[in-house]
Amino acid sequence: MNTLRTGLLMAALMGLFLAAGYLLGREQGMLIAFVIAAGMNIFAYWNADKMVLRMHGARQVDRQSAPEFYGLVEELAQRAGLPMPKVYIMDNPQPNAFATGRNPENAAVAATTGLLRILDRDEVAGVMAHELAHVKHRDTLVMTMTATIAGAISMLANFGVFFGGSRDRNNPLGAVGTILMLILAPLAAMLVQMAISRTREYGADRGGAEISGQPMALASALAKISGAAHRIENPTAEANPATAHMFIINPLSGQRMDGLFSTHPNPQNRIDALTQIAREMGATARSGGPWEQARPSEPAGPWG
Repeated sequence: MNTLRTGLLMAALMGLFLAAGYLLGREQGMLIAFVIAAGMNIFAYWNADKMVLRMHGARQVDRQSAPEFYGLVEELAQRAGLPMPKVYIMDNPQPNAFATGRNPENAAVAATTGLLRILDRDEVAGVMAHELAHVKHRDTLVMTMTATIAGAISMLANFGVFFGGSRDRNNPLGAVGTILMLILAPLAAMLVQMAISRTREYGADRGGAEISGQPMALASALAKISGAAHRIENPTAEANPATAHMFIINPLSGQRMDGLFSTHPNPQNRIDALTQIAREMGATARSGGPWEQARPSEPAGPWG
């Protein structure tokens, strides 16, 4: 059902892009819109992962430089039936993680130093299993493409202001309609993009629970990460908000609502879903419950 919903949302996003091109320039405008979208997606397909990792200052690690973390990811990848991804660590105090890459053969997973410090080994395993589930489901490619198309819609709307504001035979909107397009098209694209992101997060939570075999460890990790993410600022993410949807928890400040403008589902809703998954799997809750928040007095994680 999630795959079908994602496909329909992506089709709606692409349809919105082509419609914007048609309204701004009829058949010629739609053709230009298609060419722009194709070019941007081809570029993103080959380069987006490198750009995002560089943007967040991620450094690649291996078995020698981070033996425990690398070994944990390797174990989880084997359990998921995936090729070993590249492993990165970001020097960032906010606990968070993301996955990127155009396919499982060219995937990368990244975690912050804050995440490795705050979480215990089972919780880190749950988080990295969630990211590997994104890789397995090819969500990394889906989210790259949706972000690219959403950005292209905004660019197309801006083009309309400069090149399509007059009432000529190629532009049925006129000046007022073009201004409305400038406002409404990017807004609609953003809503569709966020809906796709929220849908894929629930799917990755379930996939991560199945890979790690410990849904309540992932639930505990989400509670700790969510609590800390609102207290600890992530300046890199704040400077690059277009990448926020990639993280396991929204890295931007002040994003608590599970509403239209949230890139992620409400953490409590995800914890509730994982609790139900744990019942289905016959797993037991962790000591202290998944809602216990991380405290400064708690021991650091195994890589702290």
